[in-house]
Amino acid sequence: MSTSREHLAQQLAEAVAEALRADLAHQDRALLVVSGGSTPVPFFHALAAKSLPWARVDVTLADERWVDESASDSNARLVREHLLTAEAAAANFVPLTTDDDTPEQGAAAVGERLAGLSWPASVVILGMGDDGHTASLFPDSQELPLALSTEATVVAVRTPSQPQARITLSADRLHQAKRHVLHINGEGKRSKLAAALGGDDVQALPIRAFLACPLAIYWAP
Repeated sequence: MSTSREHLAQQLAEAVAEALRADLAHQDRALLVVSGGSTPVPFFHALAAKSLPWARVDVTLADERWVDESASDSNARLVREHLLTAEAAAANFVPLTTDDDTPEQGAAAVGERLAGLSWPASVVILGMGDDGHTASLFPDSQELPLALSTEATVVAVRTPSQPQARITLSADRLHQAKRHVLHINGEGKRSKLAAALGGDDVQALPIRAFLACPLAIYWAP
């Protein structure tokens, strides 16, 4: 990994730790919403090393593939292996899947599970794909208009570009945070972000749904 990406991960971990400490100073619990993929792994490692009252922190995901938690491409597995370690293992992790066969069947139960958490979240950390998607808000998904407009907590998503069905926090729920962060690496992602900033068609580049709110952008080459 490049030194700049490692440095960025450390900076982001420090900022998130400070945000959690600030909120926990005047509330019982704090909620952190993270994203999956390879980009956040060094950030997870750096955050796990922070001294925090982890037992008062709830962690959940922006989105998830509808796979078993033991699957190699499970975001929950990623979080358990890279973030919920050492002292951070005391955090309360809230997954986005159930034993139901499909996300459509499990969405209501997941929504109820999440509703009891400390919203607004202290921090929502988003990623972005090369197609401009964030969470599981994909440009080619027929559920995108619903996910962008509903007040429901989560939405079941199926999209031609992805092999598995998914579940995602709705745009409305993702907006319910005190702080929003976009964590991306590479020139390709920077170019896509520039394109997103240059227009307003959210259907074409769903990351645009979050560019109007205060968004801290953490980028490294």
